[in-house]
Amino acid sequence: MQESAPTRRLSRALASTRAVLAKVGRDQLDAATPCASWDVRALINHFVGSARWGASAAMGTGYEITDEDHGAGDFLAGYDDSIEAALAAFGSAGVLEKTIELPFGEFSGADLMGMVARDQFVHGWDLARAIGHHTDLDPELAGELLVRARVEILDAYRGPEGEAIFGSIVEAPADACPADRLAAFLGRSL
Repeated sequence: MQESAPTRRLSRALASTRAVLAKVGRDQLDAATPCASWDVRALINHFVGSARWGASAAMGTGYEITDEDHGAGDFLAGYDDSIEAALAAFGSAGVLEKTIELPFGEFSGADLMGMVARDQFVHGWDLARAIGHHTDLDPELAGELLVRARVEILDAYRGPEGEAIFGSIVEAPADACPADRLAAFLGRSL
């Protein structure tokens, strides 16, 4: 995975989630995740699709969310394709500076890339929890994403699952790793 300075956080978030995804066995696809309405298969479908959606939004092309089951085939290869598309899109000249209109507001390309990075990383944490893998994922990146989340995630975005983007803040233990603290801030139970 090629990493440039502007896409460093995104590249690291994708690599972190890919490392966890590489440990998923076919017998784990029906396992529950911290996202109550998603099993591992649905989680994989979400983050493969959302990486592709982010790339399409950044480039101004339409990406239609489909019912494709990425867990049915080679989900690692499918995610690799999504990673490549996301890094290429956000690494394109001028993308980070342009204004991107989304159904829920206007964002700079850099802000959209930050949202995609956070989404990908936190869903990698969800996947790690679901398969019994450690959750101490890329502590430096988790800390950076937490600092940004504390500024960007407003109370207006919080509420019950299925009704809001994020859950209520969960109190993390004092000795929690940075990824656990980020997940708790975004509403995940530890």
